[in-house]
Amino acid sequence: MRQPRRNSDRPNSAVLARGRLRENWTSRVLVVCTAFCCTLITSVTLAVQIRCDVLESFRCISQNNNNTSGGGDDTGYTTTNTMHRCSCMTSQRAHKTQHCISTCSTVHLTRHVFRIVVLTAPSLSLSCRYRKLHRRRALPMDGEPGVMGVSILKPLVGTPMDPNLMTNLETFFTLNYPKFELLFCIQEEGDPSIMIVQQLMKKHPHVDASYFIGGVEVGVNPKINNMQPGYLAAKHELVLVSDSGLLMKEDTLTDMVAHMTPDVGIVHQMPFTCDRKGWPAILEKVYFGTSHARMYLFLGLLDAFGLRVNCCTGMSCLMRKKVLDEDGGISAFGVYLAEDYFFAKYIQGRGWGIRISSQPACQNAGTTRVKGFLSRLTRWCKLRIAMVPHTLFLEPLSECMVLGLIASWAGAVLLRADYLTFFLFHTLTWSLADWIMLNIVQNGPPPFSKFEFVISWLFREISAIFIFVHAVWNPVISWRHKSFKLRWGGIAEPVNTKVAVM
Repeated sequence: MRQPRRNSDRPNSAVLARGRLRENWTSRVLVVCTAFCCTLITSVTLAVQIRCDVLESFRCISQNNNNTSGGGDDTGYTTTNTMHRCSCMTSQRAHKTQHCISTCSTVHLTRHVFRIVVLTAPSLSLSCRYRKLHRRRALPMDGEPGVMGVSILKPLVGTPMDPNLMTNLETFFTLNYPKFELLFCIQEEGDPSIMIVQQLMKKHPHVDASYFIGGVEVGVNPKINNMQPGYLAAKHELVLVSDSGLLMKEDTLTDMVAHMTPDVGIVHQMPFTCDRKGWPAILEKVYFGTSHARMYLFLGLLDAFGLRVNCCTGMSCLMRKKVLDEDGGISAFGVYLAEDYFFAKYIQGRGWGIRISSQPACQNAGTTRVKGFLSRLTRWCKLRIAMVPHTLFLEPLSECMVLGLIASWAGAVLLRADYLTFFLFHTLTWSLADWIMLNIVQNGPPPFSKFEFVISWLFREISAIFIFVHAVWNPVISWRHKSFKLRWGGIAEPVNTKVAVM
């Protein structure tokens, strides 16, 4: 059932322009302070170490002088022999001293370069991250006729019912964009989300909205099966796949379309969370604002430089429909559980680029549990290992604890540092950088204390090791009351045995 849309109620381009907000200066101040702190730490560390190196060089020279100097002249040598012996000893000491200084300089220079790279890397990465986030774009076109239309696919599963479902869905009815349609895809008859969609359609009759019930089975992926009828009915050139748990800002769609330049095929949002109460919500915000954001933005930066790195999420993903239709539409990706990864891989293979929107995707689920959060991370880890096998070796090296153990060993060997002291300093520095990163993604201070951050951050970092081991040990994935087994390459096969994930 489709509801008519009134053209007179469409917002014009002037309304879109007024929707642009001023930049929040909090993130800029944080980045400047971060760069200053990293520079200060680098300078102090180098100054102290250079002083120690100079003293060590003088000790080396003094030791060589003592070793090369002999006892008194007790053998009755003549004055000529004594002068010749002193001349040889002086030449020998000069040669050894020069060699000692050269060796010490080479070793210490290597150490200084190592320290500069380690200590200034967080400053550079944080600066790059800031430049990407929270900078809204206006549409680079004048007049409403030139605006690209967007068909928004909303797959819904109302069992169990999300308390925030109506609030989340209504934000899509109030989008400040001139040309879009809402296509709600519901898997089963009698789903409680049908009533919510109907109420919102009556409340906002000017919005072009419709819903589809039943789905079409085109593969093993239940999300693709659910969205297939809506995709076939989509009438605009852009398709936005958006999960039901997202809270959308009025100007977010405008920002995403503005990033869809002629050479870009996918624009996606970095996952984040809304401000909610409870420790599970804090744990999610800490993860998505630190570890996940760091990986997501860094890989997105590499792709922007033309390195063709695939890091795309299907949580909120804007794509060109004509490119998907060339491969048969979304039904061609029904054999994969991680359809978002293969959407991006296919579109990249066609020569299109991938970009990240300036605004994060705000997850606003009404109920959060620690067990559900860990199950989600475990499922994602299993998918990454199956799709990108080298993740099995590289992903542990990106975690704070694992990398800290390796870095502490390297520091003990190269820098002669105390192992435990180096590890604690590494962990403290990493946590401080993550705290600053969280403030940047949040675009301000987070809604919890630093103590709650430390507890949540330590829990996440320590549990990451166990999540990875569990994902490798048990590759069966449980999703939407079904179990799947992944083959290398990401192709999924349903299994009869239901395995509970963590």
